[in-house]
Amino acid sequence: MAVSANTSPDNRPVGFFDSGLGGLCILEAFKKACPAENTVYIADSANCPYGNRPADEIRRISFANTRELLSKYGCKMIVVACNTATAAAIDALRESFPETPFIGIEPAIKPAALNSKSGVVGVLATAGTFNGRLYRETTARFARDVTVIAAVADEFVALVERGETSGIEAERTVKAKVEPLLAAGADHIVLGCTHFPHLKHLMEKVACGRAEVVDPSDAVVRQAERVLAKMNLKGATDAPYHKFIRTKGGGDVQTCC
Repeated sequence: MAVSANTSPDNRPVGFFDSGLGGLCILEAFKKACPAENTVYIADSANCPYGNRPADEIRRISFANTRELLSKYGCKMIVVACNTATAAAIDALRESFPETPFIGIEPAIKPAALNSKSGVVGVLATAGTFNGRLYRETTARFARDVTVIAAVADEFVALVERGETSGIEAERTVKAKVEPLLAAGADHIVLGCTHFPHLKHLMEKVACGRAEVVDPSDAVVRQAERVLAKMNLKGATDAPYHKFIRTKGGGDVQTCC
């Protein structure tokens, strides 16, 4: 990954992709932190969910999204705004596109483990994230002194994609996953999928102060900021554009906002 000697603004867009709408929480945090940057976001709803797909299929999809962001939109950096895609593909992406910086997502187990008083941490994620190298390595490295309870919550992805982030069904589904973690003594609940922060308010309602819900969005954005600065890639656009692409069946639906 080469570091550019150019000190003038680089107004090429920052690319994002996720299996659908989940990564929008990362995008929105990035737009607030970096208001002078152009962005392109691929919501790959045609292939949603990623969490129950084989790793090689997720890599193939991730490469397709990356090639589109690079070749069609000229992105200078790519945020893999999906825990499952990060787990399955980010190493291969970095190896295949060495000139492009990639920012990945991994469960915020370290801060949860360090701050836990009960010694029990719950993690909500998809099966694909739990099966990935990053989750295993992060847990082994930072959670040796706590008990980590992993709970697959693929149902949350479906809720967010349907736009059901409130209401009786959403609250019932969230409660069914969160209550067992609380009953086991978890005082921190880590969100291991970028879809899940859209349901954070319901998790906090269920927890009712018994546990802190840990969202990694801000940490991801801080890393993206650091990489942009380090590689002299920061933009300075007065009126940035934010392009949203949603794959749906056989074609793309594109809207600019």
